[in-house]
Amino acid sequence: MGFTLCGLVLLSIAGSFSILLLSVGLVGVGSSVFHPESSRVAHMAAGGRRGLAQSLFQVGGNAGSSLGPLLAALIITTRGRFHAIWFSLVALAAILLLSRVGKWYKENNFRVERRGRSSDIEGIQRISSKRVILAVGILLLLIFSKYFYLASMSSYFTFYLIEKFKVPVQNAQLHLFLFQFAVAAGTLLGGPIGDRVGRKYVIWVSILGVAPFTLLLPHANLLWTTILSIFIGVILSSAFSAILVYAQELIPGKVGTISGLFFGFAFGMGAIGSAVLGKLADHTSITYVYRLCAFLPLIGLITGFLPNIEGNRRVSGSA
Repeated sequence: MGFTLCGLVLLSIAGSFSILLLSVGLVGVGSSVFHPESSRVAHMAAGGRRGLAQSLFQVGGNAGSSLGPLLAALIITTRGRFHAIWFSLVALAAILLLSRVGKWYKENNFRVERRGRSSDIEGIQRISSKRVILAVGILLLLIFSKYFYLASMSSYFTFYLIEKFKVPVQNAQLHLFLFQFAVAAGTLLGGPIGDRVGRKYVIWVSILGVAPFTLLLPHANLLWTTILSIFIGVILSSAFSAILVYAQELIPGKVGTISGLFFGFAFGMGAIGSAVLGKLADHTSITYVYRLCAFLPLIGLITGFLPNIEGNRRVSGSA
């Protein structure tokens, strides 16, 4: 939160493109440091509903992401970039709040250590190390498909709407807000559904199930583009909580390591995706980018190769 606070203040007074890059870099560092250990805290506080805990943790960030374009349209584009400094008050409040969370974390750190030696490990012992490595590779490939597509939406959806439908900037920002809000809603739903029906099924439906909507999007009019983007946001975003908790249960006792790996890879794919797709759009068009990215969710077919670790755990428990 300290890095984020400094980044927001610097963003509001940036006088050159290089300082602008430095400011958003500070915000990025703050986010990358925050997420893995915060995910570990959510795991500690989860009880038996780890998917719900991860969803509640992540929905805060997604809700902030959804409000970002709306606040940018209402405040920054009308009053100037300097007014972004007011958002630093949120980071300051978060620092105060996290000082209390840190105290609870210190007193309850034993919960993760104890779980790493508990019955979770017994349910995984039936899976060979080669299958575990294969499963992690599949999960990372699914994250690649998810975050490359999300990069096309979060970074270029407004440009796509402006170029194809000639909508004004504020109108395009509102459409982006609706998509980001749908992402937040999907994140909140994915975790508890995974707790109830199984995480592998949520991953499968989330990644592969969104393909019909992504394939239709480049050919839709403005109204249907808005509707399809909402469905895409809800369905696609429901996967990450399930993927993360699945990986944590696949390799028990390594909650922080797994959280760092998957959050880092997700953020990295989002950043690389934005750069690659922007370069591609410069050489072709925004519409071509969306037609190409529409096929990314078909990678979800490989979900079928994931081991059914929840079934393994039930077998171990009944034995």
